Amino acid sequence: MASAEVIKNYIDGKWRDSSSGRRIEVDDPSNGETIAVVAEAGPEEVELAVAAANRVFRDRVLIDMHPYDRGRMLFRVADVLESRSDEIATVNCIETGKALNFARDEVRTAVRYLRYYGGLADKLEGRSIPRGANLIDYTVRSPFGVSAQIVPWNGPLELTARSLACAIATGNSVVVKSPELAPLCGIEIARACETAGLPHGTVNVLTGYGQTAGQALIEHPDVRHIVFTGSLATGRRVLRAASERIVPCIMELGGKSAAVVYSDADLDAVVEAVPIGTFSNAGQNCNGLTRLLVDRTIADELLQKLKVRVEGLSIGPGRENCDLTPMISQKQRQGIEQACQTAISQGARLVTGGTTLSERSGYFMAATVFADVARDSSLFQKEVFGPVLAVTTFDDPAMAVELANDTDQGLAAGVFTQNLDQALWTADRLWAGQIYVNGWYVGGVETPFGGVKQSGYGREKGQEALDGYVQTRNVGIRISQPSSV
Repeated sequence: MASAEVIKNYIDGKWRDSSSGRRIEVDDPSNGETIAVVAEAGPEEVELAVAAANRVFRDRVLIDMHPYDRGRMLFRVADVLESRSDEIATVNCIETGKALNFARDEVRTAVRYLRYYGGLADKLEGRSIPRGANLIDYTVRSPFGVSAQIVPWNGPLELTARSLACAIATGNSVVVKSPELAPLCGIEIARACETAGLPHGTVNVLTGYGQTAGQALIEHPDVRHIVFTGSLATGRRVLRAASERIVPCIMELGGKSAAVVYSDADLDAVVEAVPIGTFSNAGQNCNGLTRLLVDRTIADELLQKLKVRVEGLSIGPGRENCDLTPMISQKQRQGIEQACQTAISQGARLVTGGTTLSERSGYFMAATVFADVARDSSLFQKEVFGPVLAVTTFDDPAMAVELANDTDQGLAAGVFTQNLDQALWTADRLWAGQIYVNGWYVGGVETPFGGVKQSGYGREKGQEALDGYVQTRNVGIRISQPSSV
């Protein structure tokens, strides 16, 4: 897969090298070896990409196109991705480190986003407002213009497809800043758009660093819409830049998601939810299961089951479809190791894991479970973004909900119980954008997704996502009676 050829930026329908000549090396997290070299986009490339996208908007290329035809464009992009799904899944697996089966799922999900929003492109309607005699009044749901989309490295293919599809379906043009740690999936999207014949400038994909290309993009005066998924700290910087020009944003800023486990829960179901919710993609999931709040009467039994299950997880490269795959980078792994050391110093009890797997050549971290995690500790309060589960006990439902809601984040939450009344009561009180019951990642392409509190605002996924890509304009017309009447 490695090649001496430099992979270039996709700007205005052409593949362009960076004007600076600088490069970004992309490595395989399972062994640290370089797998590709991409051109590092800078402010010059941002200027070219935004100019191309703004021309598409200014010339009404997408606005004047029949919405059905915008949808057909997205279907063509989906067809191209699907036709190369095995190849693209391999790229995804190797550049992110995730299991090959998860990478294949990501390709399928990206295709579904493109088709889902392609199908909705001609169904976004305005309304007529009755104003009495001699007045006609109606609304138009219009695009913002150039949508800047800054994509994270943990799900680069499907998250690019998700926001790009919404933007194109609603008539916005797009500039994507792919993550420097995993830029190749964004390139695959660009290739699919090129093959599908999208008008030049409709979609532009840049491979650059956040502090240079990303910053130049969000500060560009012709960017009129921002989609950002990433850390709270970076999100704040994006919002500060956006506030200077009053640019609307869709922000997804991670979480510290908790699942409440009542005494009547199916413990085997809880145990099986943890490998997916907590440890898939090495725990690098914004809405992952990071806190387990357990009824004190069953805590010991559940912890023992969890210890056996977690210590039995297979460890290795994503291409071997192991349960626990490498982290994206050495820096990311070091941060997780430090978080574990801090947890121990703050009184948490280590059940299993807690260390790096230094005997392996890649960026591997042991699957980790902590018990007795205090609510005022860093591990309870702050996102770790790694394969670490924090377990805390509670004595009654009110305390469980209070603990679940006692963080600044609110992206996802869950409840495990066989009592329907208890499940509904708890779900109603868990303050998060998406609630899972008796499972994890129960949502889908069709279900709105996003955070409350410091997990962000705006919604992705589902029909509701389209609302974040349009602005309502009103047209009022005064009419007169014909003189002959």
